[in-house]
Amino acid sequence: MLANRLRFILLAILVFSLVGCQPAATAADPAADGALKVTVSIGPQAYLVRQLAGELASVSVMVPAGADVHTFEPSPRQMRSLADADLYLTIGEHFETVWMDRFLEINPQMRVVDISEGIERIPVAQGVQHTEEHADGEHADGVHADEEHADEEHADEVHSEDEHGDAHDHGGLDPHIWLSPRLMKQLAEATRAALAEADPAHAEHYATACAGLLNEIDTLDAEIRATLEPLPRQRFLVFHPSWGYFARDYGLEQISIEVDGQEPSAAELAQVIALARAEGIRVVIAQPEFSTRSAETIAQEIDGEVLLASPLAEDWMDNMRRVTETFARALEQ
Repeated sequence: MLANRLRFILLAILVFSLVGCQPAATAADPAADGALKVTVSIGPQAYLVRQLAGELASVSVMVPAGADVHTFEPSPRQMRSLADADLYLTIGEHFETVWMDRFLEINPQMRVVDISEGIERIPVAQGVQHTEEHADGEHADGVHADEEHADEEHADEVHSEDEHGDAHDHGGLDPHIWLSPRLMKQLAEATRAALAEADPAHAEHYATACAGLLNEIDTLDAEIRATLEPLPRQRFLVFHPSWGYFARDYGLEQISIEVDGQEPSAAELAQVIALARAEGIRVVIAQPEFSTRSAETIAQEIDGEVLLASPLAEDWMDNMRRVTETFARALEQ
């Protein structure tokens, strides 16, 4: 804890010394030096800003591709760049809560808008034991039937901030809302509104671009549905439970290898392997942001393979098509 405080003090001294050597911030007047300067937390948000704003905005992504959002800490360079930001778009990630006060100390004039406001989260998928307890058809939509009790069961638990599990960081709720095309449309609308409020002179441009993007997302949604619906399998095995909204949208169910955000024990690994063998599952879906050790162990035991699917890629539309092909490969075996 002391080390974290010392790190922040040193970081703040560095940032303020550099900011003090620069001209006055222009965060309140985005038109003064050209493009609107927007900072976002993750790559899929950058996709939205670029699709809606084009050259009207420059975008900085806080968590780079391949990084672990659960253990992320901004670099001194990123902190310096915030001094010039006009707008920060949050999406409900845990690190935003941890760091936002510090961000605003750097740039008090920066607008902060939560584009995920109003979107209802679903519980994070649990491990195999939980899955098997409810494997009698109670979650045909990819969401566990006891979801209404998830917050009650964990309300009094205390977890270290070093644990990377979403179940800990989000009170048991899944933050990966952008992996649902339907919810991505809501995020697009919220992004449009935030851009228009920060830059009203170009509100019409943002509205026109948003309408086109929503049509493209509808097309993507139809493509995904047409690809996945005919496949014989509905359950898939993942290391990290990022795909709950995707599963819900398309009538699937993810089975998580992680247990409460932690690597599985030997007994839990054996349970996963037994389930995979019983169901004929031959593919384990992992993320490039995490170690694939456990996934590879399971794949070897079931004579299967590990496929990678990233939820954080900046080319969101193309990535969702790649992800769909990955899931199709997993579900057709």
